[in-house]
Amino acid sequence: MALTNFVPEVYAASTLAALDEALAYGSDGVTNRDFEGEVSEFGGSVVINTVADPTIEGYTPYTDMTGGNAATSPQTMNIDQRKAWSLNIDDVDRAQARDDADFVAKVSARAAHLLAKTADAYIAAQMASAVTPGSEVTVDAAADAYDLLVDLRTELSENETPIEGRWVVVTPAFHGFLLKDPRFVSSGDALGGVTRSNGVVGNAAGFTVLESNQVPNGPGAGAGRLLIAGHGVATTYADQITKVEGLRHPKQFVDILRGLHVYGAKVVRPEALVARDVIGA
Repeated sequence: MALTNFVPEVYAASTLAALDEALAYGSDGVTNRDFEGEVSEFGGSVVINTVADPTIEGYTPYTDMTGGNAATSPQTMNIDQRKAWSLNIDDVDRAQARDDADFVAKVSARAAHLLAKTADAYIAAQMASAVTPGSEVTVDAAADAYDLLVDLRTELSENETPIEGRWVVVTPAFHGFLLKDPRFVSSGDALGGVTRSNGVVGNAAGFTVLESNQVPNGPGAGAGRLLIAGHGVATTYADQITKVEGLRHPKQFVDILRGLHVYGAKVVRPEALVARDVIGA
């Protein structure tokens, strides 16, 4: 018995929405989605043009201004990542589920969660490769955690990174230290489940703080984790669920549900990212 109430477009959109909610590094604000509409299939690329800053000069009446050309610096974001998921559903198991639509939705949501973990790790790796961390830092007290965020904030300000919209992604252990510091403002239940689902846990030192298990390993010898902070202008990310299919197995009483996720990320403004190799948290 084939799956009923199965509309690929609906479940593709549902999977992508659930995927977005589960992202931390790939969430809105941590990355930007300025070129999302350019993505269609694996193997494509998006050319990103960065316009040069205008010239600021003194003005003298009736005197020609020097001016400057609005030159662009093209960068290419390759949509070179593809991850597929599939699940075989025996008729007996499907019958016990009673509601096909609900069953497929739950399977799609679980697939989205697992795809998000993979995509988040990829985005974090792109950021890590584009940023040069300071020396290794040991965090073993609440004050250490908060003070480190203040140092990251200072570095971003010195790089002239916009103040509004700054973020930092931390490990659960680092978040635990922050919870012991009265200067940390926890988001609490007031922000709602959707906000919490993408990893936002509070605010500290001018950052929106997100918690993730995908924080990459640090480059040092101390087995630390690379704590990355920045602004959404630094990294662009684009993805699509290009395929969601339900089909009948030719030799079994089994329905096959499968999907394909394609994506790519590019750090276009590395100066808007800072990092520390953190030991102990």
